[in-house]
Amino acid sequence: MNHAPALSVRQGLVYVSTAAVAWGTGGPAGALLHGAGQLSPVAVSFWRFVCGAVLLLAVARSRPSWRAVLLVGPAMAVCQAAYFAAIAEAGVAVATMITMGATPVLVAAAGRVFLGEPLGRTGLGCAALAVAGLAMLTGGAQAVTPAGAGYSLLSAAAYSLVTLMTRRMPADGVAVWGFAGGAACLLPLAAAGGLLPAGHAVVSVLLLGYLAAVPTALAYGLFFAGLRVVGGTTAAVLSLLEPLVAAVIGVVLLGERLSAVQVGGAAVLGCALAWLAGRELRDARS
Repeated sequence: MNHAPALSVRQGLVYVSTAAVAWGTGGPAGALLHGAGQLSPVAVSFWRFVCGAVLLLAVARSRPSWRAVLLVGPAMAVCQAAYFAAIAEAGVAVATMITMGATPVLVAAAGRVFLGEPLGRTGLGCAALAVAGLAMLTGGAQAVTPAGAGYSLLSAAAYSLVTLMTRRMPADGVAVWGFAGGAACLLPLAAAGGLLPAGHAVVSVLLLGYLAAVPTALAYGLFFAGLRVVGGTTAAVLSLLEPLVAAVIGVVLLGERLSAVQVGGAAVLGCALAWLAGRELRDARS
């Protein structure tokens, strides 16, 4: 039997970073799909999971992974549903700041306790700097309700669980069967709000095709593959490229404006990510 060659750390960093960049395009695409097709955010996530699973299954047929269906799938569904609930309670900026900011901390702590992953001072410093940059980028803290904070932390915990669980699972099949399990969990919630787009069917199909192919099938496939050689904390911090890319798209394509503080936050976040990637490469050579 032929086995695919193992990834190098450099390749793993590229995979995870590319996944985060692709995820950054998913938010604007999902927002456009929500507006064009009048689909609820949960329905968008449901179709994203279904179509992503179909695409991955067509490209590389893999055996059913019941661990992915029963463990990864529900965690991904909780992550999505809790994040949308946090947005409804606290707004996009606060939900993003708490969810994405808490994830590296949770991954670092759980990875140290359960997987024995080391916590170096440099890694912790990069994570702290990245979270500070994220807070600046999202506009700083606003009024946070207990429900909004709770949903955000639940989403972060579920995302952290996915990151840590998949490090010990075979990369092949995790994404496709995780999507299948997540879609099954989201189906009742999505059906309650309407599964089919109400208007602009052609535009909705095109947007959904992009959302399923790039920020879902491609991004998650690369992310889970990269996790085989990149530490969980590093992967979680590199995932903060997602809000950075989303902010750039908002400015360039959607006509949004960033304050001086937000521009500074983007610069701090970018420096932290570059510092962390460089440290991971140096550790791999030593």
